[in-house]
Amino acid sequence: MSATTATPARVISRKRVVSAPKRVLSTVLSTAAVGIFILSVFPVYWMVQTSFQPTSDIIGSRVQFWPENFTLRNYNTVLFDTTRSEFLPALGNSLMVTIIVVIVALIFAFLASLAVTRFRFKSRKGFILAILIVQMIPGEAMIVATYRLLDGWSLLNTIAGLSIVYIATVLPFTIWTLRGFVDGVPIDLEEAGMIDGLSRAGAFWKITFPLLAPGLVATGVFAFIQAWNEFLLALVVNSRPEMMTLPVWLRTFQIANGTTNWGGIMAGSTLMAIPVIIFFLIVQGRMSSGLVSGAVKG
Repeated sequence: MSATTATPARVISRKRVVSAPKRVLSTVLSTAAVGIFILSVFPVYWMVQTSFQPTSDIIGSRVQFWPENFTLRNYNTVLFDTTRSEFLPALGNSLMVTIIVVIVALIFAFLASLAVTRFRFKSRKGFILAILIVQMIPGEAMIVATYRLLDGWSLLNTIAGLSIVYIATVLPFTIWTLRGFVDGVPIDLEEAGMIDGLSRAGAFWKITFPLLAPGLVATGVFAFIQAWNEFLLALVVNSRPEMMTLPVWLRTFQIANGTTNWGGIMAGSTLMAIPVIIFFLIVQGRMSSGLVSGAVKG
């Protein structure tokens, strides 16, 4: 009788001894995760709440974590102030450049990643290595060459010129990223489709391409963010006020005497972030690579 009652107690005691370090580790990791999340989100919160504060509160010595004197004046300045470059033309320039970059970069990256993963050709490894090395070259090192090249082609201060520069900048990263997704889809699926009577192109289009949708979406999101937020190349290549993109347009809130309209910058940055958030919400459901793994297992 005593043995039957002692056994569950020993089991419970042993479980507690084993699980305690795990609980401590889990608590530490959870606390660290919450801390990292707060550090990541707080700048965004600070940007938004500052955009609703009057200038006197923003530059005041007292820190406010919530706008006590709520105002929409900063947004009115951003949208309707005609004394500086206007917001909507800059928004249009950013949208046009970004859409062109995402579409063209995805097409070229898709074809290139398909070539290096599905075919064996001379200098294949050299091509892959070149893609990796090109990503390591900072964009600042190519500004002079880029400027002179576009000037020779009469593409300075044009949407086409800036789009070409961004495509060249984004393409190595998109190829490298999409290559992993293409490589994750076994060629056996295409061969099975060909055995069932499909052509090589038909097998790829009907079997492999749908499985690459999450990879295309994820790569497109990264390309979108890079093109949307880029500042330095846009500042050099498209310097005219009517051709500014949004990151360069934000610079207009720096007044000539050295003062800065922080409320305007925060309001403009908040409006600038909205298209990225909308785009991400639209495509985030397709970003998971679970479709690929599920199809392979099936």
